[in-house]
Amino acid sequence: MKWTAWLTVGALALIVPTLNSTTGRADDGNPAYTSADEAPVDFRFQGEYLGSPVEDPNFKIGVQVIALGEGKFDLVAYHGGLPGAGWSRGDETIKATGELDGDKAVFTSDEGRAEIKNGEMKVWDNDGNHIATLNKVKRESPTLGERPADGAVVLFDGSSADEFENGRLVEEKYLGATNVTSKLKLTDHHLHIEFRTPFMPKSRGQGRGNSGVYVQGRFEVQVLDSFGLDGKNNECGGIYSVGEPAVNMCLPPLSWQTYDIDFTAARYDDAGNKTANARITVRHNGVLIHDNVELPNGTPGGKPDGVGPEGLFLQDHGNPVVFRNIWVVEK
Repeated sequence: MKWTAWLTVGALALIVPTLNSTTGRADDGNPAYTSADEAPVDFRFQGEYLGSPVEDPNFKIGVQVIALGEGKFDLVAYHGGLPGAGWSRGDETIKATGELDGDKAVFTSDEGRAEIKNGEMKVWDNDGNHIATLNKVKRESPTLGERPADGAVVLFDGSSADEFENGRLVEEKYLGATNVTSKLKLTDHHLHIEFRTPFMPKSRGQGRGNSGVYVQGRFEVQVLDSFGLDGKNNECGGIYSVGEPAVNMCLPPLSWQTYDIDFTAARYDDAGNKTANARITVRHNGVLIHDNVELPNGTPGGKPDGVGPEGLFLQDHGNPVVFRNIWVVEK
């Protein structure tokens, strides 16, 4: 069908995301926005779009548009729907580039063109035939704002950062990612935590909304603005250096996101010899991305694997990442 013909490898200018090892600390040349009201116009076009070809209204196409600063964009199209909602790792994707043109964002190719305006993406072939329409959507985690479960210990509810060593409030109600550690030491537990990455359109790779949730202070579940990327072990949802998420469920920057984590600590005998590795299950924005994964060692940047409980550690990587609604159920 024409939509599929338009979304072919040869049809659109392919892009490869630029990755680097910059710390991404915000400055005048590398801004980090924590409010949509303060963000440049690019922010209004960035996000997720969902629709169908005119010729096949039952077939879903998902699109993620990623702002790169100065009116430039990357586009990733997903055949079957959006990641975690119709599209799975290994399904077809097509990547393209675009830029602002007045009050719209324009994407062109040898086979046709697309425009985004007022939250709507339209696609035409070279004969001027309208072949697809997609509308901007805003997904939210089904566990966003979830109340603490029975028996939970609340580590942060927005009123005080006293449950964390070096904890401080940001924007008067969030917990800043400033290398804070919970005073509560944990072994086996369920963790609910919500986080928000900043909008850093000029940053790339590890310099874009970087932080980390270190379970038991030892095992990092990466926090990063990796919206629209492939989903590696050093991107959002990855267990750093251990395993990549089953699907990249990262939402656009400035969206509140959730991790719901079930953790079983490593086991040691009386002589201090390890008898079983730690294990972890992670749901990112409600989607299972790690299922009972074995953790043979601590991950870089955290405490080494060892005997005894340790606190939850939230990493400062120079970016204004914030957290809220943090609670645990000890098992």
